[in-house]
Amino acid sequence: MPYLEVILSRPTTRLGRGWAYLMAALALSSSALVIAGPAEAAPAHSVSSSITTTRVQSDDPSTWAYSIAGSLKLNRKPVKGVTIVATQGSFSAKATSDAFGQWNIMVPKAAVYDVKIDQSTLPAGFSVVNPEMQADLTQDSFAPVLFRFGGQATATVSIWDRLVGRVFAGLNFGLLLALAAIGISLIFGTTGLTNFAHGEIVTLGALMMWLLHAALGWPIILAAIVAMAITGAFGWAQDAFLWKPLRKRRMGLNQMMIVSIGFGIVVRYLFLLLFNGDTKDIAGGGQVLKFGPINTTDITLWGMLIAILGLLGVAAFLTRTRVGKATRAVSDNAALASATGIDVESIIRIVWVTASILTGLAGLIYGLEFQANWLTGGDIQLLLFAAVTLGGLGTAFGAGIGALIIGMAVEVSTVFIPNEMRYAVALVILIIILVVRPQGILGKKQRLG
Repeated sequence: MPYLEVILSRPTTRLGRGWAYLMAALALSSSALVIAGPAEAAPAHSVSSSITTTRVQSDDPSTWAYSIAGSLKLNRKPVKGVTIVATQGSFSAKATSDAFGQWNIMVPKAAVYDVKIDQSTLPAGFSVVNPEMQADLTQDSFAPVLFRFGGQATATVSIWDRLVGRVFAGLNFGLLLALAAIGISLIFGTTGLTNFAHGEIVTLGALMMWLLHAALGWPIILAAIVAMAITGAFGWAQDAFLWKPLRKRRMGLNQMMIVSIGFGIVVRYLFLLLFNGDTKDIAGGGQVLKFGPINTTDITLWGMLIAILGLLGVAAFLTRTRVGKATRAVSDNAALASATGIDVESIIRIVWVTASILTGLAGLIYGLEFQANWLTGGDIQLLLFAAVTLGGLGTAFGAGIGALIIGMAVEVSTVFIPNEMRYAVALVILIIILVVRPQGILGKKQRLG
């Protein structure tokens, strides 16, 4: 019984209470995930979890976990009433295209299926260029199959129309990068820490938005506010229980950077453990809008507007408020700021919370526009560091400008090079500019040594 009393005793130290609060928060998050579990199980196109499970096959196709689907169109017009057959060994299933030209076949197990069109069901005068295809379901639970009809016109878009569309996409991507990159820059400016766990805050914002809005069904505005509050609390906890104790021990910045790498890996795989490895669809794509050569959605436009308002709010905070001016003073010279009466540790704590909220906002907007998974932040983290370095280390406004340049370069480059190489272009631009101006666009020259 004395041992039980020790376990249940209330923590008396600040550190002990902090860890107790953190463990309680993790327990509540896990409970929420358990509650939200059934909402995630419904989509038929979700990616299989990394944990191997034993599936009990049923004779009811609606319970099968694998599907093959496609859309039949000729010159952008749907082709309905066409039968598609999928076979694998002795198994055979078929579907008929609906009024929108769409069809879907559920299958019972992971395998490679032969998929073909029953050409006797084609409308008069139609011919199929590729009547027989294969659907590989060994690596995923969903496989798209696209048939092409003879005489189908290939849409041609002029390079100028493509360029306008990519410029718009680059502006959108750059604004998202700017929100997260400013957080990195503020933290680096006030602490000198290069935080390689910053991308995980982006992921946290996106996954919290999915959990609250898509899984639990909360209103989108309430879900966004709570998601940003959670990311802000995560930033506060990082500084209170990890970075502040390391600063008190006078740990070197290089060692702290290595700690951030390890911390980021741990958090990343916690996301994988809690949320699985599938892609989360948060907003369902939104309403498609067209402005000349620009194809976008209402979600993208709202996201751009919110990002612009967020950046303007940061600018006003840094230039118009006492805390913002104190933040800039600490960033310029922490020792001198402390000598003038500024509480440096309080400013650093405020910076961590503010930076995490901004980064969480970037993450939830990114998730609404592009979907989310456990690697969302890790995929763009190098671009964030490229933006911060390009704009000038420690300068929030420079990080914003650098992010816009990087976002524009990434998207516009796809007009001329394969899409897979777009991130490489951004890093090449970073190298070129740093050779010409090592301090970055808005950075100041400093003498070292």
